[in-house]
Amino acid sequence: MSETLTLSAEVRERAGKGASRAIRRQGRVPAVIYGNNEAPQGIHLEERELMKALMTGHFMNSVVMINGTRTLPKDVQFHPVTDRPLHVDFLRIGEHSSVHVEVPVRFENEEASPGLKRGGVLNIVRHELELVCDAAEIPDEIVIDLKGFDVGDSIHLSHVTLPQGAQSAITDRDFTIATIVAPSGLKSSEGDNETPAVEG
Repeated sequence: MSETLTLSAEVRERAGKGASRAIRRQGRVPAVIYGNNEAPQGIHLEERELMKALMTGHFMNSVVMINGTRTLPKDVQFHPVTDRPLHVDFLRIGEHSSVHVEVPVRFENEEASPGLKRGGVLNIVRHELELVCDAAEIPDEIVIDLKGFDVGDSIHLSHVTLPQGAQSAITDRDFTIATIVAPSGLKSSEGDNETPAVEG
């Protein structure tokens, strides 16, 4: 489960581009907290502290406590050249709010996949899954077992065991997460082996 991150913030008295530029010159990042039927609140964060949170790799699917307010990051704008964070949007949530998050996918057991052992290539279609889950139970990652998958096989959502209480945000189709494809050399060399070529 994703850990809860904590950031301290100060209230932003002035809005607008000039005020935001002045805040950034002080090594701080403007941000806004909105949602939960309350008025949006302009704040600013310590840039170093924010960068540390961003570097965890799971900032966007972690609950972030800001001055005692429970939030979920919704958007981070970065400078196109320097990659410094320019602005962050946070959504206010309750402790057990139902939240929409994108959770990274990790594949395991590659050595148990006949297709990969024969030189097939794992073609990842979706690196993240959109889930709806309890704010207190956001998973860090979704692990997909590759055991038994051969060349030409597709891994769909229905192959994945989601954590208890989590469900896919996309409910109208059993979408593809990854496929195992034959490398260009596999089909021609397969004539020498007894293993028949698998048609994709």
